This record gives sequence, structure tokens and C-alpha cells, in this order.
Amino acid sequence: MTKGNVFQGIQTTAIHAGEGPDPATGASAPPLHMSSTFVTDDVAGFSAHDLTPDSPYLYARWTNPNVASLEAKIAALQGTEACLCTASGMAAATAIFLTFLSAGDHVIVSDVSYAGVAELARDTLPRLGIDVSTVNLSDLAAVADAIRPNTRLIHSESPVNPILRLTDLAAISRLAHDNGALHSCDATFASPLGMDTVALGIDLVMHSITKYIGGHGDAVGGAVAGRAELISKIRLEAAIHHGGILSPFNAWLIGRGMATLPLRMKAHAAGAQAVAEWLEAHPNVVRVMYPGLPSHPQAELAQAQMSNMSGMISFQVGDAAAGAAIAQDMIEKLRVIHYAVSLGHHRSLIFWMETAGLMGSSFRLTAAQEENYRSYAGDGIFRLSVGLEDAEDLIADLDRVL
Repeated sequence: MTKGNVFQGIQTTAIHAGEGPDPATGASAPPLHMSSTFVTDDVAGFSAHDLTPDSPYLYARWTNPNVASLEAKIAALQGTEACLCTASGMAAATAIFLTFLSAGDHVIVSDVSYAGVAELARDTLPRLGIDVSTVNLSDLAAVADAIRPNTRLIHSESPVNPILRLTDLAAISRLAHDNGALHSCDATFASPLGMDTVALGIDLVMHSITKYIGGHGDAVGGAVAGRAELISKIRLEAAIHHGGILSPFNAWLIGRGMATLPLRMKAHAAGAQAVAEWLEAHPNVVRVMYPGLPSHPQAELAQAQMSNMSGMISFQVGDAAAGAAIAQDMIEKLRVIHYAVSLGHHRSLIFWMETAGLMGSSFRLTAAQEENYRSYAGDGIFRLSVGLEDAEDLIADLDRVL
């Protein structure tokens, strides 16, 4: 099995990077390797510290052919030197934080982010002696003011979950590097094809590969991609010591799904654009957030920074009571779109997210931060992940309940 192949075309890369005909059987499709241990012909040290990129497979927690193949494929599509796959997107975020932060260090985290990351930053990291500042990363002056001498990391998310606010990632990278810090970014909403993270100066880009990379809603996983020296540190700390590794079967499923990622992302973006434009014209919809709409408050940044606007839409329908009532109608009446959490799958998914509940649980924002959040979300939003169905069918489904 070849590793790290990079081809000229993005679709060819998605299909062939990290793969090759099975040397034992000649099988064109990658075989599934479920063994927990591997017979070796070499005398090797019994420590992960002895591992090199050329080390043979020894133990599945250290590395596995299916996981290694997927890591090579993700790195090739993301344009990075290396990648580490983890058991989930949260394991990927935790790997970044606990590898590069220690007691006494300071980290700046986007004030609005995936709920699990938000709670990890607000509740867990301070318990470990790590100082955390949650900042609206679209406000560069606020970011600059938050930087301290002991700031080691700025962790961004763009577009942010769930309100689709964008971050000027190149500007954040400059601020981080000028102050001796790393910049990590959760790019799950954008997918590896949505932004050139290397050109934007991002040191570590993470994904919940459960979402767009896998694309079919049948396997959970995470990934961190970046420079080889950084990924090597994360591999030793997170994979070897923390043990949050990706299973071979999930790696095999996600790798199979990833082969069609370029085709899927084009379809996701085209469908989302059509649905977003229809929603924006609907009399019962108060506001629509989608980076591909000219009405997005950061539309210019979206055009400059994103090469694919992805399939994520958020929209308001009025106050919290109106949202809850429509959510109940969706549960009873939707025929195509599934009323369910998660995103990035071939099936469209929608879920009601009330602002008050998120303020009290995951985000706990300052007054100014909450005001900015409500400028995007009001009293609540529907987060819609547009799948691969025909846009006309999705619009007809939404028209039943709006």
C-alpha cells in the first residue's frame, strides 16, 4: 500500500492517494485489516518512541494500514505534510489542546464553536491549570487584546457552528505567529476542499471526519493535519498515550466515502445555494445565514477565503416559541429531510437550536458576545445540513412546514 501519493487533480487524489493494489492479492479495493498486532521480521524496540515514518506495522494503537491510508488521503487533499486520525472529532480537538498546552499556558478559543469544544475549553482546560480566553475571533482587535506572554495557541473555527460566522483565518495566523503561538482551526463545516488552510497560515487543521469527509453518516472519526513535526508530537501524545485511536473498520468506511468528496462538495454547495435563496425569499423566514449569499455579513471574506461554500445553512423563523412549534411540525411532517443532529451526510438533516439554551449550557457568553451571537441567530435558529437530494425536493419538504 502506497502512502502520501499526491496527484495533479483533486478527484484523482481523493480516489488514489494513500492507496494502491493489495500486494498480496492484487485486489483493486483496499482490504480491511482488523488485526490488533502484526508479525515483524525486524528486531524493534518495545516503545512508540522508537517509531519512525518507515517503521513496520507492529501494534494497531500505534498505526494500522487502513488508518495510515486514510491519513495519507486526508493530508493529500488538505495539502499538509501529515495527518493523524482519531476516534472522533472531539478526540482530535482534545489531542491538539493536550499536546500543546500545559498548566500555566494560555489559549484563546473562539467564543462560538462546536458545543463539545466550547465545554472542553470552559470546563476542563481550566481544571488542568490552563488559562482560557473565549473571544469573538471575527473581532481582530479583541483577539490582539486577549494575547498574553504565555499564549501558546489560538483555536479558531470557520464557519462557526452553528451560526455560520466566519473568521479571517490569515489574519489570525499572523497574530498567532507574531506572538509565538500556534493557530489551529476546526474546518469541519468547510471540509478539506473549502479553504486552502496551508496558504492561510494555519498550523493545525482539524475535522470531525464523521461529517463531510466520511459523508454517509455511518462512521465516527476525527483528524488533525499539519506539518510533520507537529503531527508527530500529537501522535505520540494523543494516539499512543491517550489512546483515542480510529478503528480500522471506521477508517475503511471513511476512506471509501472520501473518494467521492470533491463530487459531493460541489453538489452540497449547489443544493445549499438553491435552498438558501428560496429560504431568503420565504415570507415566514426572518433571516438566512449562508456564506454563498450576498446578504451574509461577511460575504466578501467568504468569497476571498472559501473555494466551496459547503452545505450548511442557518435560518431564523421568529421568536423561540415559533421555532419550537415549527420544529414539532418538522418532526411530524418532513418526508425527505431528517430531523436529527449531525451534518455533512448524503441525507439532509435539520435541528432547532434555541439561543437561550445554548447560552446557559455550552457558550456562556459575555453581554457583548451574546449580542453578536444574536445578530446571527436571534432567539434561535434551524441548522440545516443540505445533503445530496434534489434541491426541488428539499424545498418542497421545507414548504410543508414553514
